[in-house]
Amino acid sequence: MNNEIRQLFPVTRNHIYFNHAAVAPISRPVHDRMMEYAQDLLDHGLTHWREWGAAIERVRGLGARLVNAAADEIAFAPNTSAGLAMIANGIDWRSGDNIVTTAAEFPSNILPWQHVSTRHGVQLRIVPEHEGRLERAEILEQIDERTRVVALSYVEFATGFRNDLPTIGRYCRERGVLFVVDAIQGLGALRLDVQEMFVDAFVADAHKFLLGPDGIALFYLRREILDRVAPTILGWMSVEQPFAFSQRPKPLVAGARRFEPGALNTAGVVGLGGAIELFLEVGPPQIESYLIELRDYLSQSLEEAGWQIHSSARPGEKSSFICVTHPRYTAERTYEHLNRHQVITTPRLGRLRLSPHFYNTRDEVDQLVRIISNVD
Repeated sequence: MNNEIRQLFPVTRNHIYFNHAAVAPISRPVHDRMMEYAQDLLDHGLTHWREWGAAIERVRGLGARLVNAAADEIAFAPNTSAGLAMIANGIDWRSGDNIVTTAAEFPSNILPWQHVSTRHGVQLRIVPEHEGRLERAEILEQIDERTRVVALSYVEFATGFRNDLPTIGRYCRERGVLFVVDAIQGLGALRLDVQEMFVDAFVADAHKFLLGPDGIALFYLRREILDRVAPTILGWMSVEQPFAFSQRPKPLVAGARRFEPGALNTAGVVGLGGAIELFLEVGPPQIESYLIELRDYLSQSLEEAGWQIHSSARPGEKSSFICVTHPRYTAERTYEHLNRHQVITTPRLGRLRLSPHFYNTRDEVDQLVRIISNVD
């Protein structure tokens, strides 16, 4: 990526930042959008509420463009956990139904399904992980006529394994099974097209690879399944004509916005808009291609330095990040060593996770390898 893009990320003046799978730094455009809103609120209070309402709708449209959806299929959730729970709790479960998920999921994409399983007598089918990989065939084999949902991460958090969304999504669509995706470890780094990948619903908080603020998430629900997922929390903004305060009863607003019961995190939304604008300017395919190349360079460089890679290198299974171990150094010890040298990573499940983004460079990889080769 060119130096102009890199200049938009002041974090590069202070750190080699390879921790986007945890919490990402924001860019200058994200900061500026949020400060603009805060300054306006400081100086004028609620005076410009119409303009900020229009700004929110603009970001809704940007989010739709990013994933090839319609604007009315996009909502804003407080975070990934809340969005996935809204979907899980909004389905009309029947005893004997089943949910297919995997042993590799982050708690946000397992706990809501465990809850409805216990509460409604629904079977939870958990596909095992094999040395950092999930077998697509094993996922598909668990789907039968009583499967209501397949809940899967785009990219698994502890390995960087990338699931085959198009194949699994098509299989689900052909059988009327809802395909729900935790997209937080993929969206922003990897291209996500909800049409091509047959995704029925996804949630992705902005604070990882979307390079936005925390506390705001993109929530997508395919228009055709709105009648299969009911909002479990309703508020004044969930309905048509919300400002007609005396009108009762009111029908729910058409589209995913019915899942927004009240006031939104406006600063977070407009900040997310600044991030999405940058992605659309550079191009999601270009970002993905660059990151796969950078990931391969990082893997090769670390292998040559004696590190073991625990992330699949197979075509279609690579994501933008890797997890590694060393025979002599623990992940915690290596993390602390790197941190002292202003190289930011994180340990996960006994492995060191390295997650660059599109403003990072090969030169930074080379610096990281030199530093990691001398763990003290």
